[in-house]
Amino acid sequence: MKKIDILKRLYFEYTKKHIKKISLSLFFALLVAGSTSAIAYLLDPAIKKIFIEKDQTLIIIIPICIVVAFATKGLSLYLAKILMIGVSEEVRKDLQCDMLGNLISADTKLIDGKHTGKFISILTNDVAHITNLISNAVLNLFKDSLTLIGLLTVMFFQNWQLSLIAIIMIPLASLAAKTLGKRIGKVATEQMLKAGILNTYLIELFKNHKLIKIFQQEKYENTRADKFINDVKEKTKKIATVFVRSSPIMETLTGIMIAILIFYSGKLVLKNEIEVNNFFSFLAAMMLAYQPVRSLATMNITISQGLSAAMRILPVIDEKSKLIENNGDLEIKINKGDIEFKNVFFKYDEEREKNTLDSISLKLSGGKMTSIVGHSGAGKSTILNLIPRFYDIDSGDIKIDNQSIYKSTINSLRKNISLVSQDTTLFDDTIRSNIAYANLNATQEEIEEAAKHSYADEFIEKLPNKYETIIGENGTRLSGGEKQRLSIARAMLKKSQIILLDEATSSLDAETESKIQEAINFLTKNRTTIVIAHRLSTILSSDKIYVIDSGKIAGEGTHEELLINSTVYKSFYEKQIRKI
Repeated sequence: MKKIDILKRLYFEYTKKHIKKISLSLFFALLVAGSTSAIAYLLDPAIKKIFIEKDQTLIIIIPICIVVAFATKGLSLYLAKILMIGVSEEVRKDLQCDMLGNLISADTKLIDGKHTGKFISILTNDVAHITNLISNAVLNLFKDSLTLIGLLTVMFFQNWQLSLIAIIMIPLASLAAKTLGKRIGKVATEQMLKAGILNTYLIELFKNHKLIKIFQQEKYENTRADKFINDVKEKTKKIATVFVRSSPIMETLTGIMIAILIFYSGKLVLKNEIEVNNFFSFLAAMMLAYQPVRSLATMNITISQGLSAAMRILPVIDEKSKLIENNGDLEIKINKGDIEFKNVFFKYDEEREKNTLDSISLKLSGGKMTSIVGHSGAGKSTILNLIPRFYDIDSGDIKIDNQSIYKSTINSLRKNISLVSQDTTLFDDTIRSNIAYANLNATQEEIEEAAKHSYADEFIEKLPNKYETIIGENGTRLSGGEKQRLSIARAMLKKSQIILLDEATSSLDAETESKIQEAINFLTKNRTTIVIAHRLSTILSSDKIYVIDSGKIAGEGTHEELLINSTVYKSFYEKQIRKI
């Protein structure tokens, strides 16, 4: 994407709606320019009338005018900045909402394809650069341009010859800043990438803190942390270094200009071609012009940073879901809940030669429990993930009650499905909110009923704040069994016809497992249930079992049938027996 296209998009999609506030800010910028120019001009009559001609009539008026000019400049600058800060923060919010909205609705492949730390870095660090682009660069562009024009007008009014000499500084400063801008644009992009890597590392660090301690790798992680932080520091330092390089350049140029002007104006004063009051007014205008010239000269640095950030943000906002939903899709109507896979092919990565699922055809009876067994990596979880369309198949079809899920709306499909996984996912919120996540309009009575049937009320009632207890990040203040019970209560509250279970009792003690198994039995009663089975008890209680091996159906039937007909199942079963 070209830079001009990025700027156009940022304007039309994010800033155009605030054009009234921007216009008002620019009006105040005009007042800043006018009052700054007035300050320089007022030195002419002040010196001439008061100090040279000793005219007492203006001794009060001119100082008052100078005070008014400074006050107008200060107040106008304040109001202009306040308005642009408001606009930039609105743009920040819109960008972050658009990005988060797209990520929330994105398909699973997008989220799985990039570490969350990089998304967080883009959402915070990169958006801040765009905010700076709008709040500072846009305002300064107009404010400093108008101020420079006003001051140049004063300078030419006082003496056009000196003005021509002073103007030479502007292209020289711009040339120096352009060179610095190119350099900082590259470094800014590198710094954003390093910040993303640091964010990624921090998330991994906090998530795996127990692992670090048990393997005593604190020293190793300290070394890694130092490296990641140092990388960001070096890039940030380089950006700041490039920024301040403009100072010696501008100071030197200004010094040269003033020296030349004093030399040349001295000759003009000796020839009576310029009055002292004109010179001081001109000199004041030129000194005041130093700030806007410097600001304009270094503005492309801020713009480069903002554009580099936009190049990372906009692609995330533009990322389209790979899940195709057509305008003609109907709401799926689930009655019995029969599920059928018809010659399904699927692979997670298009570059892979081997399919994760290879010509899978199976029938899952409505209102019954079907177990899917097989060794790790066989494709069991993939089958579960395809039913609610977390991913789309490459070819084939999946039907529920003889309705293709690919001709049905995703919302109506997922409305009828609940998922309980062994990797329980909870929010750092209250117990009540975590259960009610399945139905935000649920009453307290419905929440308590779900907790009762999942046996979650046994531990909830013992907590000081009961249902209002904050459970910590992903339920860190709860045991594994307690988290599973909340997960089951949440699924119960949804009251969906189809239940997907990634065996939720595989890592629990016998007593806890027994209670959770009872809760699962209540949850799945008369519902279509598909279980990735790890426990022998689950396998034996299933109405039908499918054996998956290397992405293919290696057997199907009841437990007794498979023991006779499937060597893969027999091997799997015998391994389960040995675990008991």
